[in-house]
Amino acid sequence: MAGGTIKYVALQPPKDAAMKTSSAANWTINMQDLRRAINAKTKMIVLNSPHNPVGKILSKAECQAIGDLCVENNIIILSDEVYDRLYYVPFTRIATLSPDIAKLTLTVGSAGKNFYATGWRVGWLIGPKDLIKYVAAAHTRICYSSVSPLQEAAAVGFEEADKNGFWDESKKEMKGKMDRFNEVFDELGLPVSEVCDCRLDVLLTVVKYSDPEGGYFVLVNLSKVQLPVDYDFPPHVAERPRDFKLSWFLIMELGVAAIPPTEFYTEQNAHIAENYLRFAVCKNDDVLEKAKERLRGLK
Repeated sequence: MAGGTIKYVALQPPKDAAMKTSSAANWTINMQDLRRAINAKTKMIVLNSPHNPVGKILSKAECQAIGDLCVENNIIILSDEVYDRLYYVPFTRIATLSPDIAKLTLTVGSAGKNFYATGWRVGWLIGPKDLIKYVAAAHTRICYSSVSPLQEAAAVGFEEADKNGFWDESKKEMKGKMDRFNEVFDELGLPVSEVCDCRLDVLLTVVKYSDPEGGYFVLVNLSKVQLPVDYDFPPHVAERPRDFKLSWFLIMELGVAAIPPTEFYTEQNAHIAENYLRFAVCKNDDVLEKAKERLRGLK
């Protein structure tokens, strides 16, 4: 793909995201925009489901529409499914929809994500031989080799996970953490009049979030949180989009860290995410409870 030109088609949030908590399913792909982004030179489309940072799982109908478009235009599908074991609604692997779609699909998996050991960097691709051979050739030249003991550990991990019901238990545990953590945003989203905390000098009306369908992240809309006009942000933060300022403020004033999601976006599309922060719930319960207690300081 050297020398290729990347075109982005962004997921669009629901229009009432600032006022209403709703499922991450309500982030949508404009299929007309996707079709317009394709031309005779288009070689590959990259998908991510379950999606980071939104938490959306592409529905079967969405996968089918994308798959049909790729078959029609003979476009390779690189399907990033690294959170494929952590879903709370039905999950469709795009490669399973038809033989024609499967012939064009490379599916990405990750033991690091599956077992919450992201530092291991052990992953895989599943796809037809005529596509995999090119990936194998590139892999040899890019990273040369992988860490064999970690590969063996990942293989044993899958065997033991299947025997001991790890996948179902993992989903149950993570969904519980997600629901308990999101309680604080439900609290902060109560329909109350503006409340002032003089220590923080922040006005809060509502805090809403996208209820994730998969993964261990939640995207929270903080567009109604008014940051102090005269707050002293360092230059490297002041020049970035609003979500960086929100992230800095929460770290410095409340002691809670969250990722500014515009980091996932091009400059052209950064406005979509500038009022959000991404929180991770893959933490010990006592850490999550302490974070909730601190976030209540927004009141």
